[in-house]
Amino acid sequence: QVQLVESGGGLVQTGGSLRLSCTASGRTFSIYAMGWFRQAPGKEREFVAGVTRSGRTTNYADSVKGRFTISRESAKNTMYLQMNSLKPEDTAIYYCALDPTNRATSTARYEYWGQGTQVTVSS
Repeated sequence: QVQLVESGGGLVQTGGSLRLSCTASGRTFSIYAMGWFRQAPGKEREFVAGVTRSGRTTNYADSVKGRFTISRESAKNTMYLQMNSLKPEDTAIYYCALDPTNRATSTARYEYWGQGTQVTVSS
């Protein structure tokens, strides 16, 4: 079993920054690609960003390219999402998940979801 815990969410003004963390425990962290997703009220969950096992390949949704950066630190079993130039439309619950296929794309098969962390961007 794998447990994922997200942290770092909060309330920020438009144009501000936040860094989300996702810490994994249980199975070996390094065997999975990982991804960030978000779900806004009344909307479906959407892919935000993904990073492969090695950390060398990253993928982003068009809506966050150039503003968000995904990374991982295997020694700490932790993945990060640095979010800059935040907009009100980034308001959502952010979730992390593991991808055993190592594709880290929006269509990969993700397992072991965290409980989420709330990000609210005020205008």
